[in-house]
Amino acid sequence: MPDLDYGTVSRYWDEAGPSILGPYMMDGFGFPAAAGRFRFRGECKLVKQLIDGSDEEGNVLDLGSGIGCWTEYFAQRFAHVVAVEASTPLFEAMQRRCTPLGSVKMIHGDVMLFEPDERYEVIFLGGMLMYLNEDDVIGLLRKLVPSLRPGGIILCRETTVLKGDLIRDGEYQAVYRSVENYQRIFSECGLSVVEVRMNLPYVVMQMGCEFVKKWKATVPTRMQLLAFVGRLVYWSLRLGYPWIAQVPRTLGLAFPELTNHFFLLQPDLSSHVR
Repeated sequence: MPDLDYGTVSRYWDEAGPSILGPYMMDGFGFPAAAGRFRFRGECKLVKQLIDGSDEEGNVLDLGSGIGCWTEYFAQRFAHVVAVEASTPLFEAMQRRCTPLGSVKMIHGDVMLFEPDERYEVIFLGGMLMYLNEDDVIGLLRKLVPSLRPGGIILCRETTVLKGDLIRDGEYQAVYRSVENYQRIFSECGLSVVEVRMNLPYVVMQMGCEFVKKWKATVPTRMQLLAFVGRLVYWSLRLGYPWIAQVPRTLGLAFPELTNHFFLLQPDLSSHVR
């Protein structure tokens, strides 16, 4: 499997727009900003359930923090948050969002070069691993495990595919892995998968992205009316949420191509990872 070109990955995010839609890869489909907020609110409900029981006096590490939405979320619930982001426009957007929060330490730098110097109750990777080659995923996670507090968790949110790996190349590069492949990788890192949770808000919005993508591929540009079509698709999906996500499966369709899962991880005390 070919490796990702990290220079290309960095250039893409250095030129990314710091909107609620951009980091979600929802730009260019005619969706209103409300579509990004809807997805984020839905994901917040899932995260709240997954971190239930974590010590709110503990620290959180948010790696690949983007525009700081998750940093802000954790800062409102935990004593201290460390957020690391390499992209300049995304980091500056995070600064504007999170500087008023006195409990946040923001670091402008490469996640792979970050050296943990604290113990964390929660380590959050919100779509970070898909931009790393497998060896680097394993190296990063092995480096992070010792920085967890006793009982601490790693929470990953990653875009997934049904089988194997799907590689995006060109100007935008990423590796979408299957749930089974992520479980294998986590095991190699000495991590137990406590829970895997489908990210339903992502799946429903991804249905919209893939539908509009097909629309753009078949309808002449002058007739696409993206501002109208994007809003119509968004509101149709929102009104049909959550049951609309079951329609493709009921019809036997592999749609959408991309899904997304949360992985709740803890160190496997029985493992002996070198």
